[in-house]
Amino acid sequence: MLYAILGEDVPGSTKRRREARPAHLERLQRLLDEGRLVLAGPHPAIDSPDPGPAGFTGSLVVAEFGSLEEAERWAREDPYATGGVFARVTVKPFRQVLP
Repeated sequence: MLYAILGEDVPGSTKRRREARPAHLERLQRLLDEGRLVLAGPHPAIDSPDPGPAGFTGSLVVAEFGSLEEAERWAREDPYATGGVFARVTVKPFRQVLP
């Protein structure tokens, strides 16, 4: 089943996000290589694809996992979660309708 993982950044976590990004992307690449990643990306803090110093407010990952518990474990172990980037992470089942 698909799960939406919504991470909300700690205010002022831009430096920590930058430091944890390579390891975060490596984990996402593994999901992609396994054919389990639907989409992933950050939420810019301002209405711009490159928010510059405004940074980001969080991230969204939609991927396939065997269970809610597996998705929650993956989210807990993500470098953004363990590196202090995320203040809160919500994991919800997701049913893709389109496309």
